[in-house]
Amino acid sequence: MTEQVYEDRWMEIFDRSSADLIELRSFDTTAAMSAQEFQSALSTFAGCVERCRRSRVLIDSTSFRMNPANMDGPWRDANIIPRYNAAGVARFAFYMPQGMPMIGATPASEGPATFPTGYFGTRESALGWLRG
Repeated sequence: MTEQVYEDRWMEIFDRSSADLIELRSFDTTAAMSAQEFQSALSTFAGCVERCRRSRVLIDSTSFRMNPANMDGPWRDANIIPRYNAAGVARFAFYMPQGMPMIGATPASEGPATFPTGYFGTRESALGWLRG
């Protein structure tokens, strides 16, 4: 069963309970997203992960357009990753636009994450790894 659990101008979030999966899809409106808005969006998503308690996470970044300079890795490591860990995330996958250098790297834990993160060029390959 699939249920949309959140939507705003930046993203939509789906709980796919039968697949033990929560999915975030970014919109191209993220091109105008500030660093503070990005942190707020990550916090909102972390709240959905905590409520749904799915072990698999899929981030569809194919339409994500925010300037990478607005990302704050140390803030994410301190404020978001511990929430994913506590919610029981076991695998985290990004479906990325073609040409991104991380695609195909061996999934591995990042920072304080207790779960591996993988980067994939197709939705099918991301879902296949998540089911793994």
